[in-house]
Amino acid sequence: MDAIWQSDSVVRHTQLLARSFKHWTGNVLLTGLFNPLGLAKNVFEAPFVVVSHGTEADPVLNYGNRAALALWEMSWEELTRTPSRLTAEAPNREERARLLDAVTRRGFIDDYSGVRISRSGRRFRNSRATVWNLISEKGEPLGQAATFSEWKFI
Repeated sequence: MDAIWQSDSVVRHTQLLARSFKHWTGNVLLTGLFNPLGLAKNVFEAPFVVVSHGTEADPVLNYGNRAALALWEMSWEELTRTPSRLTAEAPNREERARLLDAVTRRGFIDDYSGVRISRSGRRFRNSRATVWNLISEKGEPLGQAATFSEWKFI
């Protein structure tokens, strides 16, 4: 798992995460000055969750840092094959869809709380999550991402 953050695609994706976060929120995803590889390592190893999905009709997760992998109890390979809707229980998927629609319209939200479910069925509530749109340097939509540092198993 240590080599995940070293791959060129993950380094580029981490730059996309950080650039888009700064664009929408005006804040940095992670404090400090990092070269691209250092940013990829430090975001992957951060003590808070960072996760994202693409723009497919049924968006598939395409990034999860070590905290996300542990929380959802998945390997990188499992996570990056998982439709993001499956991180919520069926009754909570409509709420999740409304959230993602709001993010699409506004660019980001910074006060989301919701119940999610791990691969083994453990339920947890995240608090004060920031969810934002991922955009190319030309402003083209590339997906959505979320970060949070507070969660509680329920």
